[in-house]
Amino acid sequence: MTTAIIDYESGNLHSAQKAFERMAAETGGGRVIVTSDPDEVRRAERIVLPGDGAFPACRNALFSRRGLSEAIIERVETDGRPFLGICVGMQLLATTGHEFEPVPGFGWIPGDVERIRPADPSLKVPHMGWNDLVIDRPHPVLDGISTGDHAYFVHSFQMNTVNEADLLAHVDYGGEVTAIVGRRTIIGAQFHPEKSQSAGLRLIANFLNWMP
Repeated sequence: MTTAIIDYESGNLHSAQKAFERMAAETGGGRVIVTSDPDEVRRAERIVLPGDGAFPACRNALFSRRGLSEAIIERVETDGRPFLGICVGMQLLATTGHEFEPVPGFGWIPGDVERIRPADPSLKVPHMGWNDLVIDRPHPVLDGISTGDHAYFVHSFQMNTVNEADLLAHVDYGGEVTAIVGRRTIIGAQFHPEKSQSAGLRLIANFLNWMP
């Protein structure tokens, strides 16, 4: 079983790769590769899409690589393979991102990505650092993760889901801020699981062994 972490030059993949390799070794979660090769993506049983930076830049970088976005879409939409989006990779699951200008996402989880606007003006944006998760709905990838567990965030925009059932967890930052979304074989984490210590490593381990 192979998990493909997508390399489209959006952020440093080293820490993510190490965290996934560690949990794969500990849980029998198979092989982890970092790739931008569409053929390797088509052979992978699981796909991880990281992302750092602005929504439009990440979207353009991904879709400009010949055959890469098509391979991801084929594996997720047609073949129903498990998919995990991280940070902007999670935001790309939405219908539209509104950073600088409206830009379409994959549209797999209906919703818009919009700027965080805390009700408390003393709270700064970006939302950066540790925050406590609030689990809204159970999910196999969240087994062993509880309300109050810490996760590490760095972002100025969040996904606002259309359907309440797609929101799996949030944090409080002058109002609810989306932390985890999920639908069918797709899950997304706004925080960085590879930097979120025990809760993040548990999420990675659960994903590597998830059989939706």
